[in-house]
Amino acid sequence: MENLPTAEPRYLKRRVKGCSLDVHPTEPALLVQYEVEATVLGALGEPMLGERKQCQKIVRLRSLNANTDASSLAQKVVEECPLIHSSKLPEVEQLIFYLQNRKQSHENQPERRISPQDFTPYAGVELDEEVSMGSMEEYVELLYEDVQEKVRGAALIFHLAQNPDNLEELMQHEVALGALARVLREDWKQSVDLATTIICVFFCFSSFSQFHSLVTHFKVGALCMNIIEQELKRFELWQDELQKKKKACEEFPENQSLKKEHEKTFRKYQSLLTKQEQLLRVALCLLLNLAEDSRTELKMRNKNIVHMLVKLLEREDQELLLVVVSFLQKLSIYMENKNDMAETAAVEKLSRLLSCRHQELLTAASRLLLNLSFDASLRGQMVQAGLIPKLSSLLADEAQRQLSMCVLYHISVDDTFRSMFAHAGCIPQLMKMVSDCGEEQLDMELISLCINLAASKSNAQIFCEGNGLKMLMKRAFKLKDILVMKMIRNLSQHGGATKILFLDHVGDLAAHINEGEDEEFLIECLGTLANLTIPDLDWELVLKEYNLTPYLKDRLKPGSAEDDLILEVVILIGTVSMDDSCAAMLAKSGIIPALMVLLTAKQEDDEFVCQILYVFYQMVFHKATRDIIIRDSAPDYLVDLLHDSNAAIRKVCSNTLDIIAEYDEEWAKKIQTAKFCYHNSQWLDMVENRQVDDAELYLYGDDREAFDRIGDILDRPDLFYTADGILSADGSISPDCYADFQNADLGAAGYLSSSWDQFIPSAPVLADRPVSARTFRPDERFLYSFTPSSR
Repeated sequence: MENLPTAEPRYLKRRVKGCSLDVHPTEPALLVQYEVEATVLGALGEPMLGERKQCQKIVRLRSLNANTDASSLAQKVVEECPLIHSSKLPEVEQLIFYLQNRKQSHENQPERRISPQDFTPYAGVELDEEVSMGSMEEYVELLYEDVQEKVRGAALIFHLAQNPDNLEELMQHEVALGALARVLREDWKQSVDLATTIICVFFCFSSFSQFHSLVTHFKVGALCMNIIEQELKRFELWQDELQKKKKACEEFPENQSLKKEHEKTFRKYQSLLTKQEQLLRVALCLLLNLAEDSRTELKMRNKNIVHMLVKLLEREDQELLLVVVSFLQKLSIYMENKNDMAETAAVEKLSRLLSCRHQELLTAASRLLLNLSFDASLRGQMVQAGLIPKLSSLLADEAQRQLSMCVLYHISVDDTFRSMFAHAGCIPQLMKMVSDCGEEQLDMELISLCINLAASKSNAQIFCEGNGLKMLMKRAFKLKDILVMKMIRNLSQHGGATKILFLDHVGDLAAHINEGEDEEFLIECLGTLANLTIPDLDWELVLKEYNLTPYLKDRLKPGSAEDDLILEVVILIGTVSMDDSCAAMLAKSGIIPALMVLLTAKQEDDEFVCQILYVFYQMVFHKATRDIIIRDSAPDYLVDLLHDSNAAIRKVCSNTLDIIAEYDEEWAKKIQTAKFCYHNSQWLDMVENRQVDDAELYLYGDDREAFDRIGDILDRPDLFYTADGILSADGSISPDCYADFQNADLGAAGYLSSSWDQFIPSAPVLADRPVSARTFRPDERFLYSFTPSSR
């Protein structure tokens, strides 16, 4: 053998340098950073060529949890990883301890993407030989042999495809890929192993967007849809057969042959189910990758992908369920898919997954529920499926807390569901979380959920148990926390024992009503005080001690502050006006004229008008304020507002005017006239516009006096009807009877029949009959009466 020349390279020297350790940013893993120095040596050992490369190795700590012994795990990592020197054992232990106590931001944590390495050959298709790209022609030839050889050939190609570096070269072997697609299309029913392995090959391509066109070209996606559909039907047949065997076994428990046959069928079913779920999993993973293209996703939806996925939620294999739930989560962002999930009762099937211990599956299920919880009907399904207690139990799990809290928040938006939280056990957990935050800012999801739940009376009682209200008040005033104050305001609106607890905090609330406070915080304080309609509360003492009257009066000036703040001031005045002594104080302070000015300025704002009118309603019960209201001609304004389009405003006006009418005789007659005209406006318009002719002499009297609407209508008894609705109080003919006269509807003798003969108390009132301001009852004696005469 001839000696090689000295210039020819003979040896390769490799050396690892500069090993450093760090933690993985999102996963429980260590990052080993190192540098590889490769030197090519000549025959005499002289360096000829050198290269350096920065490398990184991820050491995943799958068994790491809160109870893991950090020292033992660190020792094991150092022993099994040759890149880490034993001198770095303390550093490894310290990093593991950090990972053990690190708080994960699960809200922003990326979802784990399934890679080709996750699909390993299972029993029956293991490889016992090395593979190489140079043997591709041999592997393709195997695809033309029997089923077992086809499975072997597909497995060899799959092993090559698992390495991403080989995909570009594999893409050039169009014959091999075409053969794989053909075998899948023709022979997938003959062997589940064959179908699974071929789909795994194309799944490797689908993991990279640049190869999606290749997968689409061979129509593998459509094939996978058909395979999934057929496998679901096959599963139903298996279950029917197994159910029949089970039923036969139960009918004849002493028949040992039936029992053995059932056991044999069940073992076969389990074996087939394992292989089927592996096939379904890889097929769905491929479709999930292809669904990155919205057009491809739409084609899948048209082929009923949502219904198939929802059916698969009934399976037990957690890895398959993880893919199914992840797929549904991606589809749920479109309304059509969301509606399909609602029709197929997906929420009910998802509810059982909240009890599993598989963290990734639990997170995926929570994300899907969060997407669905934006729909009101689906929130109702969540409540019916009993998700509130299950989600509440997840609040104790830090990994699932954020997602479960968001879903609970969406459910709490509906008033009808809030009371159900009282029995779910989540409110004590929420209060503990608020307490544990100390002086740190509360998570928006946490305080938002508390604000919504505080609007329910049953929840409010639990929030205020023990020192709950005291703790909330302390935090709100110390940190000037507006959102906590908003929660307190919701708590204060409930009557009973909850509202009584606020008596101890009235002084603190009143003390914060001053010019220097933040306006939003001030609004919540005013709103909370306005809710305290407690009979035992001495509002006069509160107003005097904290000098609130000048502040309230100043804030009633239009433009003195934001409208929200002025409105809360008006509501607070309405609350304190229930106290007689406070009403007298307010009367002396000039607040009533200020309210009139504000009412004029805000007459287009229904909320302002309604609240100011409610203040007047409270004030007219007290003589001091009632006199001022009447003196300032407020009733005139109230009469005009009887015609307002807002029903709430009309109701408050009517009630206020009724009280004024009880105490003031002069206004009583005006108010009665105004209400009569308001309730009978259509009929009055008809009477006013009717043309007077000779045939209507009986309606207006001998002097043919036209109806004067401006006059006092209540002084016209001739326009009232008696109980029978036919003759007027003075014996003249009513319009209804006059219409009968024009239609020749007379008695047998040619005269009008007696009104008493036609009177039926229970007969319904005619639709066009004018309605009086005073409601008539058949058993009530009318204001005017007469004695019927017969002819």
